Order: sequence, then structure tokens, then C-alpha cells
Amino acid sequence: MAEHQAATTPPPPAKLLPVAVLLWLAGVYLRIPVLVAPPLAPFISDELALTQALTGALTTLPILMLAIGSMPGSLAIARIGPRNTLALAMVIMVIGSAGRGLMPDTLTLMLASAVMGIGVSMMQPSLPALLPRWLEPHHLALGSAIYMNGMLMGEFIGAGITLPVLMPLLDNSWRATLVAWSLPALLVAAALFLPKRDRAKPVRKVAWLPDWHNPLTLRIGLLLGLSGSLFFGLNAYMGNLLQHQGQFDKLPDALFWYNLAQVFASLIMLKMARYWVGRRGVIATLASISLLGAIGAVMLTGWWSIVSATLMSLVAGMLLILLVAIPPLVVSAAETGRLSAGTFLVGYTVAFCVPMLGGVVADWTGDARHALMLMITYGLLVLPLAFTLNLERKKDQPES
Repeated sequence: MAEHQAATTPPPPAKLLPVAVLLWLAGVYLRIPVLVAPPLAPFISDELALTQALTGALTTLPILMLAIGSMPGSLAIARIGPRNTLALAMVIMVIGSAGRGLMPDTLTLMLASAVMGIGVSMMQPSLPALLPRWLEPHHLALGSAIYMNGMLMGEFIGAGITLPVLMPLLDNSWRATLVAWSLPALLVAAALFLPKRDRAKPVRKVAWLPDWHNPLTLRIGLLLGLSGSLFFGLNAYMGNLLQHQGQFDKLPDALFWYNLAQVFASLIMLKMARYWVGRRGVIATLASISLLGAIGAVMLTGWWSIVSATLMSLVAGMLLILLVAIPPLVVSAAETGRLSAGTFLVGYTVAFCVPMLGGVVADWTGDARHALMLMITYGLLVLPLAFTLNLERKKDQPES
């Protein structure tokens, strides 16, 4: 049983440290290319004369591509394997991410951003698909926590040190900053071929399209949408919410603690992954708490609203890790990439569409709280799915 196995497994031996470092570094590049854009957006906008919508698209377009590109990632995993797919995806990501710093106009900038988003989206299912090939079954939960820790640390690193540290070192050039953040990923891609461990034999004609007959594809995806829409949505509308509450001056501190909470979430999961991964009750509890935090952010005022939003960010980060860690535990190595890609397709589509629809509602009513209330309503509708997840490993599926 996945729950019992995850709860009683000791941590991995020190000889797995190089694999852990590679997983962490790959995880970092799941988010740095995306979240380096917001701090650089004002400089890009000034030089290229971007509208508000196009400035926002520097961040939202890659998020949309995270959903669209999951299927090419699944196809590549089925044809060339997860390690080759991950390396290829990182090269594509670097071409798009660094290319943004070389583009002369708005159209080519957006095209480069889309290419970067495709690369990141192909990386997403590659990592969980790679875990069963590099790690023993009793290390899968910790492996998931390691690369997700890298991802959430990447969110904070990209947003936190770009302006105060990296950009001044590069003569305050946003173009050079984008290139400097991107190129080290090529070293990570090359290093992926150093580990000799590959526990899975290659198979032919592996299915790659989402298995919609597997209820976990839709259920995990919709719950990922709960976590993602709450986190990205409240992040996007934080300024509007605080302005409505008459405490807009607290926005810098609110955003700092809100995003730092994701780092603490990843650190907690490094410690608790082997106890919590695969436990339906923990997933349901965290999903419920994240919704309560979002409700508190809307209903409360003053610092209590900010504290509640920060709690939501913390819990949503832990929920994200638990959900992403499910596929390697419940299906065979050959099916992991397929299930992960399907859940990311659903989850990031929801994480993009629900906040966008909330923004339309808020524009119509003139109240930013209505955008958040729409996200909360979505979360309440899909919350029962967390209580009915079947996390037993399918015994009848052959290992590859």
C-alpha cells in the first residue's frame, strides 16, 4: 500500500546525493524562467512600449503554455524516454528564455516567451517520469519533494534576487539578465547524462495521450487547478485586494511573505514527504485549509488578511507537492509521464482560466474580491474530489 510504504521508508543513502542535486537543479528551472519576467517587466515595457495586457502576457503566456505543452512532453517521453526529454526540454527552454533578451520587437518577444513556456511544460512530466528510473520505489516520495523544493525555491530566487543582485551586476540590462539566468540550464541538461542508474527497460509504442478512463487524470488535475488558481490568482489580485481594504502600502511586505511561504512549504515537505505522500486524508485536509486561508484573505482586514493569504500560499504549496508526487506511486514507470502530463494539462488550464474569468467578473462588478470569490467557489466545488482519491497502486500494470 502506497501510504504504508511512504510512511515507513528511511531517507536515501548518501550515494544518491548527485541524483538529488540534479533533480533539485532541474526543479529550479521549472520556475525561474517564468518568474524572472515580473521584476523585469517594467524595463521591458519601457523599451518596447508594451501595453498593460502585453506586459501581463510576459507572465501569463508561459503559464498557458504550461498546459498546452504537456502533451508534446508526454509524446517525447514515450518516444525517447524521460531523461532525453528533460534534456531536450531544457535546451528548448534556454533557446526561448535567452532569446527573449535578444528579440527586437514585441511579436518576436512573445514568440520567444511561448517557446520558453513549451520547454518548461515539457520538463514538468519528464521529472516524475524520471523518478522510477533513477530511484528505488521507497525513495519516490522524497525524490518528488526534492525537485518540487527546487521549483518553489526557483519561484523565490527568480523573483527575489533579479533586481537587487543580478541586474546591477549586468549594467542594469534586462536583456543581459535574461540571458544570464537562462544559460546555466545548459550545464544542468548536460549533467543529466552523468547518472548511470536507469531501472526501467525501454519499451515500444508506449501510450502518451491522457488516459481519460483513469479517474485520477481528471481528479488530480482539477485539484491541481484548485492549488494553482488560488496561488496565481491571489498573487495577481493582491494589490487590488489590499487597495480595496485601504492598506495598499502593505503590498511589498504582503507579496514578500506570500511568496516566501512557498519556500517554507517545500522545506516542510522535504521533511514530511515520506509520511504524507500518498495519504488521501492529508491531501483533503490541506485542500480544505487552503480554501479557508483564501476565504480569510477576502473576509478579514488588516494584517489578519495578509496572514490568512500567507497561510493559503504555504498550504497550497504543500498540496501542490503532494499532488504532483502521486503518479509515480500509483502507476507503472511507463505510465507515469502520461498520467503526469494529463494532470498538468487539466491543472494549468484551470489555473489560467479561472483567475482570468475572475478578472472579467471583477471588471464587470468593479470589486476585486469577486475575482477571488470565483476562485474560492471553484475550489469548494472540486474539494470533494480530495476525499475520494483512490491512491492504491495498480497491480495489473506491467513495469517497464
